Amino acid sequence: MMHVRFSRITADPPVLAGCLGYLQDEARPVVESQHGSLGLALLEEPGVVIFESFWATHEALWLSEETEAVFRGELARRVGQPVKAEDYQVTVFEREGPPGEAVRLTRMEVKPAGVADVVHVYGDTAVPRLADTPGFRETLLFADPADGQLISQTGWRDPAARAASPSVAEMIRSDVLADDDCQIRAVEDYRLVFDSARKPPPAGW
Repeated sequence: MMHVRFSRITADPPVLAGCLGYLQDEARPVVESQHGSLGLALLEEPGVVIFESFWATHEALWLSEETEAVFRGELARRVGQPVKAEDYQVTVFEREGPPGEAVRLTRMEVKPAGVADVVHVYGDTAVPRLADTPGFRETLLFADPADGQLISQTGWRDPAARAASPSVAEMIRSDVLADDDCQIRAVEDYRLVFDSARKPPPAGW
């Protein structure tokens, strides 16, 4: 199964501008050259940068940790606070056309036993509705089954298409079983800086 390491960096905009340059010029070529890398994505909004690295297997994710820890250490030095990484399974990855410029993240939390329900609803209900919306580019679902944390990531042609898109939070709320106790923790909008993420090749290639 595909995996992602999700790192959030917060600082004043001038400091983050330097972090963006560091991630693109220093971290990106090194991380993308690692065995099992499936590319990177970089998102930003005022005061926040999200750095995502995608991996073909859990082993590749684990082996990359030492390399990424060096870059997180340098980022922490620049921003003056720790940079935390979160590891997830990528349970949904649907893409249509080139990446757009607008991204929305929806953070959710359920009882661990309810993660499978959210993944099922997302694939059967959310993905078709999102894909039929003008300006749709991609949707991914990250899940940590052990603690019930999930992140929906949708990509759109531009901010106007994102603003007109259906609410993932409402779709999940309406269809996930009440006893899974689904909580929407945050809905955040970002600008896509770059995205080289790709699905793993079919088995046997």
